[in-house]
Amino acid sequence: MADSGVRRTGETKTTMAQTVKTATASKRSPRTLAGAVSPADDPARAQTLADYEAAIRLMQEGRFEKARTAFEKLLANGAGNLSDRIRMYISACNAQLSKQKASFASSEEHYDYAVSLLNDGHYEDAREQFQEILKQNADADYAFYGLAVLASMTGDSHTCLEHLTEAIRRNPRNRIQARSDSDFQDMADDPRFTELLYPEV
Repeated sequence: MADSGVRRTGETKTTMAQTVKTATASKRSPRTLAGAVSPADDPARAQTLADYEAAIRLMQEGRFEKARTAFEKLLANGAGNLSDRIRMYISACNAQLSKQKASFASSEEHYDYAVSLLNDGHYEDAREQFQEILKQNADADYAFYGLAVLASMTGDSHTCLEHLTEAIRRNPRNRIQARSDSDFQDMADDPRFTELLYPEV
């Protein structure tokens, strides 16, 4: 993303997406459990195992918020003899999430992490991080700017304009930055975008 005003970094990502030992060790577990019951004999069990494996993959990718939600949904739907294991993974997710939140030395570091998620195509995770920044500081213009970039990249022009308007209202320099930001290239033909960036025309 050349010429982008949004700062790009890969350094924070390494520390934020560390692999959980318990999740890694469990790579063999689903196969063992699946072998105990034939999917053809019990479709519901097969679906539970598939969801369980998907949740573990989320953990292995460092997407602990989504993994925890997936595990909690499994428990709510009745996970049978997987329940104890799932509770263990939920605890591991909680521990990792606490560690992540505590590990941001500054809002700038938190922002860099959100941008790294955006660069890697983890749009929902990036959105969650930008929103988390705004929970801590409602006037964080750079978080609104990041959300605008995300909306542009995902084809949501209306939301992009809303967030970019907020970013500019809080910091007029964002208007200048957006003019040369290639992340907004898909917005270039939108007259509302042109009017926002060049109100004097």
